[in-house]
Amino acid sequence: MVKFLDIQKITQKYENEIHHSVSRVIDSGWYLLGKETAEFEKNYARFVGTTHCIGVANGLDALRIILRAYIEMGVMKEGDEIIVPANTFIASIIAITDNRLVPILVEPDPLTCQIDDEKIEEVITPRTKGIMIVHLYGRCAYTKKIGELCNHYNLKLIEDNAQAAGCQYNGNVTGSLGDAAGHSFYPGKNLGALGDGGAITTNNSELAELTRALANYGSSKKYIFDYQGYNSRLDEIQAAVLNVKLTYLKQDNERRKEVARYYLKHINHPEVILPEVSDWDAHVFHLFVIATPKRDEMLYFLNEHGIQASIHYPVPPHLQKAYRGLPHPYLPITEKMHREVLSLPISQIITDEEAATVVHFVNSFHSDN
Repeated sequence: MVKFLDIQKITQKYENEIHHSVSRVIDSGWYLLGKETAEFEKNYARFVGTTHCIGVANGLDALRIILRAYIEMGVMKEGDEIIVPANTFIASIIAITDNRLVPILVEPDPLTCQIDDEKIEEVITPRTKGIMIVHLYGRCAYTKKIGELCNHYNLKLIEDNAQAAGCQYNGNVTGSLGDAAGHSFYPGKNLGALGDGGAITTNNSELAELTRALANYGSSKKYIFDYQGYNSRLDEIQAAVLNVKLTYLKQDNERRKEVARYYLKHINHPEVILPEVSDWDAHVFHLFVIATPKRDEMLYFLNEHGIQASIHYPVPPHLQKAYRGLPHPYLPITEKMHREVLSLPISQIITDEEAATVVHFVNSFHSDN
């Protein structure tokens, strides 16, 4: 059996340090808004390359609170539009609609699976206030053209960095490329906690102060509430775990790249489209996603032979019942992508033997199997 992601084995890799860190928190008697969270915020801001990091409860809240802060600052208002890739995970869309903003869906580039920067300008209107790029699968979505569009039209650039911790663009780490970024530390991420967790990074001091207050019931001073806020805080135990795992993130990402290189070199199947990689610094392979018109048959075949492949994601947001009323253009590239994508096992603890097994069965697949 080759597991898609063996979280237990990943945790065991850092077991002694995690036990020590968690015990330190338990012994301290301080479980929220304490030293561990402050230390992680400082360490992660340094890693990303931003002035500020604010720990929150999860990645969705990070994006939700960023947009809410822009509304409180008067930068955005109800009914304004945020451009977002059509093939993202639904959390990106929820963060927008929860703030009564309007998501404007843009098709991805079929080669990169990231938002197609050639299709953005045509949907910009006077109501457009921001672009939310999503570093999907662990690949950098930022392009020079996107930066130029934001500057030209005075748009906020928000990064959904839930899947790309440690990814880079020209030496700069994702999460530092735009005006603000939301991060997820869900256990399955490249930098994963032992439960939910998230963060906001930014160089804007006003935004940082406001998001920190919004995440703490709308309060920046005890029992004084300037905003109708949220209860969204990164707890001390998760921060302690993340402080341990952050020190290994670069080498863990390098191992993921080694596995990806092996897949790219050895998978050779006429019905499989492999991810295109032109810059190895710009991908940390949270997921290794292939495409095939025989996706469902291949998934069944791999699962039958002990390969836990998976689908990210089978149904795009605009076809979900939750967004049935969302106006959108015809999105054939997105819909084709969601019909054909298949994620192969990849992680920092997958063995060479397991990777070879995955390659063998992918190459062995025939549609008449």
